[in-house]
Amino acid sequence: MFKKILIANRGEIACRIIKSAHKLGIKCVAVYSDADKDSLHVEMADEAIGIGPPPAAQSYLRIDKIIDACRATGAEAVHPGYGFLSERQAFPLALQKAGIVFIGPNARAIAAMGDKIESKKAAVKAKVSTVPGYLGEIKDAKHAIEIAAEIGYPVMIKASAGGGGKGMRVAFTASDVEEGIGLARSEARSSFGDDRVFVEKFIENPRHIEIQVLGDKHGNVIYLGERECSIQRRNQKVIEEAPSPLLDPKTRKAMGEQAVALAKAVDYDSAGTVEFVAGQDRSFYFLEMNTRLQVEHPVTELVTGIDLVEQMTRIAAGEKLKIRQADVRLDGWAIESRVYAEDPYRNFLPSVGRLTRYRPPQEGPAPGGTIRNDTGVFEGAEISMYYDPMIAKLVTHAATRQAAIDLQSQALDAFVIDGVEHNIPFLAAVMQHRRWREGRLSTGFIAEEFKAGFKSRAPEGEELQLLAAVAIAIDHLGNARRRQITDQMGGPVVRFADRRIAMVGTQRVEALVEGTLGAPIKVTFLDPTGQRRDALELQSDWWPGAPVWIGMVHGEPVAVQVRPILNGCRLAHRGLEASTYVYTEEEAALAALMPKKAPPDTSRQLLCPMPGLVKAIHVAPGQEIKAGEALCVVEAMKMENILRAERDGIVKAIKAKPGDSLAVDAVIMEFA
Repeated sequence: MFKKILIANRGEIACRIIKSAHKLGIKCVAVYSDADKDSLHVEMADEAIGIGPPPAAQSYLRIDKIIDACRATGAEAVHPGYGFLSERQAFPLALQKAGIVFIGPNARAIAAMGDKIESKKAAVKAKVSTVPGYLGEIKDAKHAIEIAAEIGYPVMIKASAGGGGKGMRVAFTASDVEEGIGLARSEARSSFGDDRVFVEKFIENPRHIEIQVLGDKHGNVIYLGERECSIQRRNQKVIEEAPSPLLDPKTRKAMGEQAVALAKAVDYDSAGTVEFVAGQDRSFYFLEMNTRLQVEHPVTELVTGIDLVEQMTRIAAGEKLKIRQADVRLDGWAIESRVYAEDPYRNFLPSVGRLTRYRPPQEGPAPGGTIRNDTGVFEGAEISMYYDPMIAKLVTHAATRQAAIDLQSQALDAFVIDGVEHNIPFLAAVMQHRRWREGRLSTGFIAEEFKAGFKSRAPEGEELQLLAAVAIAIDHLGNARRRQITDQMGGPVVRFADRRIAMVGTQRVEALVEGTLGAPIKVTFLDPTGQRRDALELQSDWWPGAPVWIGMVHGEPVAVQVRPILNGCRLAHRGLEASTYVYTEEEAALAALMPKKAPPDTSRQLLCPMPGLVKAIHVAPGQEIKAGEALCVVEAMKMENILRAERDGIVKAIKAKPGDSLAVDAVIMEFA
């Protein structure tokens, strides 16, 4: 076994690898760019060495700098994690030449499977069912349009190298192909240093299911069940689970055996993933093979009990697999949510900045299951514009799918992140979505169920009562605490009115409140005539300033996010968010008379929707524009975003130029 390894990656996956390596008694060397010198993976490693400026092309993608770092530290092997150099054939070849072991598959397997074009050719040769497409490199837009016409629309334009949804575009028309191929190539070049793309048929209403395989250097290959990764946005996985609610044992076995056959055909010798597109009828077609550790590997680890990073390391050291196919058992269900620094209310645009608060839920055993949080950040860390905006991967494991979903909901409600925008409200809303809970999934789920984008819906029924009760309990607790302040002036004991009016968003809830510090608080709701209706009993150790109200409501555990606002608090729970205010009857009457402040009119401006770099300006002052016309391109988090005109108009002034780094809401141009 190795004594010291280097991790050629950053963020949560570097931290994850360090944990398994330390379990094996292996010392770890971290590498970091100038932007990552204070990162968590640097802190966790036994040694750390800088390798260059923030852009990945000048640091994490520099093979020579990685090898120099190995020589400087005496690292015997390198784990590439995922992304960056993990699927580049030149990397293991260069390491081998330098006498350093690559903790991953051999270079021949990467060449055959890591390149999407070559992997499809290998799959066809191995008689694996594949999606119809053109198994060659696309020359230009004209060539791509000709191929798309032959295959039939819709088609998928995909980067040959890399993964993670980068360099992928769905095209429904020739103009979509012409526009998409340029964007796909640009993203692929900046993310992977390789701008080759290919075109294949886009199968509508599909499911994305992948098989985890493990192979050693002695010819043994096994599969570890499947993962369902159908909840995607812009071809980027958002929520994953294991096993899949679609598959039956027969289909699972057939897919697993195909994956093993393909891996054996290329002498695969590490952890790898064979991806399939599946129909709702359980038909399936090979998509590609990822010759690396997957982002979503934790769900497989939780249902099988197998540490994939440990197995990869043992295999690289020459050990035989001690696990046989008959030993693999799927236990329970695991759900993973990818927590991203992005604004779900602004079409999921990336967010950057400092994590002023970062407090994930407690890891380990939890009521009904287990919580795991893979992360590469800490409170006070910065989310950089140079890399993927992932903050953490929150994973829950329980005996059944419904129990794992319920535990995931509870964990999301307890996850505190301030300082950047994040997608927890969206993830929490998906966990409550009926179609998701029923397992009726497809890769179009998000586009179909959130056609107008994500918006927090108004609470109603039991949800409205819960938020109102928590708001009233918080207000009541504050009043009770203030009465216990020492050295107050004498006089009659102040008695607060027990009748409260809670404004939850725009909805009015009237209730009676009873209870005191250290005891349960009872909130009884009143109907419009003042008659008592339902009642909720709340018990919690919450204290003013705590960002999460955690307690029991009628004996059930509940977590509600709490953020103070002027004269009230903003509550969030299960994807619902609302500003809440609690009044006496007289206060409510006066509050209703307060004028409402109107937001500024920005209808004649194009604002930058996220922090990013201006790549191109497509219009000029005085130019007439039509609705839908491309105005400019802004790059953020390695993704290029086209900003389009919302309506017809005339450009009055351009306030930015290509190369400018803009903050969110910076004015790019003005309209007459």
